[in-house]
Amino acid sequence: MFVILRTMTASEGHADQVVERFSKPGSIVEQQPGFIDIQVMVKQVRRGEEEVVIMFRWESEEAWKNWEKSDAHIQGHRQNAGQPKPEYILNVSHARYDVKAIKSAATQ
Repeated sequence: MFVILRTMTASEGHADQVVERFSKPGSIVEQQPGFIDIQVMVKQVRRGEEEVVIMFRWESEEAWKNWEKSDAHIQGHRQNAGQPKPEYILNVSHARYDVKAIKSAATQ
C-alpha cells in the first residue's frame, strides 16, 4: 500500500471548507485503478489555525504514479492553473509513505 499525506493549515473557522472539498462524492480520482480511499482528518484545537490532513491510499506507488500521469489529473490541474488558492489556506505540505505494516482489531 502507498499513502500520500497532504497537510493543510487553514485560518480559524475554515477547516470545514477544506473537508467539504475533499469529501465530495464523484471525484474523478475515485474511478482511478488502484485507488483505495481518501480519509480527511481535522486536528482538534480550541482556537486558532486549524490543521486538516488528507490521506490518499493507493494499492501501490505505481497506481498513484499512473494517476499523476493521467489525462484527467493533468487536465484538472490545468483548469486551476493561475487561480489563487483560497485566502483561508495558509500552508500546504505533501509527503509520500510506503505502508510497511497494518494491524487490525482482533475478532472474537
